[in-house]
Amino acid sequence: MTPADVGFIDPGRGRSPKDRIGLAVQLCTLPWLGFVPDDVASAPPAAVARLSERLQIPVGELRLYGTRKQTRTDHLREVTGYLNWKSAKALQLKELDEFLLARAMEHDSPSLLFRLACEHLAASRVVRPGWSACWSGWPPRGRKRAGRPISGSGTC
Repeated sequence: MTPADVGFIDPGRGRSPKDRIGLAVQLCTLPWLGFVPDDVASAPPAAVARLSERLQIPVGELRLYGTRKQTRTDHLREVTGYLNWKSAKALQLKELDEFLLARAMEHDSPSLLFRLACEHLAASRVVRPGWSACWSGWPPRGRKRAGRPISGSGTC
């Protein structure tokens, strides 16, 4: 974490230790995974320990984070703005669909297409949408449009 990141997490506006450590986990998770899991407190203990040490906040504070869902949502909105990421809207999903169509013509591995989609979204700084919002039709939809045979159940 950079000094600017630490300043973002603790801007001197009275954030509690649990909110600072939870916000730090979100800040570090988004660029790494491309999304932030709902259960922020389930972050790897080694990563939480490093953040805890850096921020001088007891590790146990993370267990108390996000008891109010709106807090996690508000923090995610702040983190995406700070990191200059955006939510997946219709335009980004259309761009992703076109990207996958081109790749589906070259590859017939659903897991590879899924990984390429995740990489594309991260490179575009678009928060990876949930499965139901986007992935359930892929890669078969792209492969149908590409004229490729479809195998399997249509899930990645």
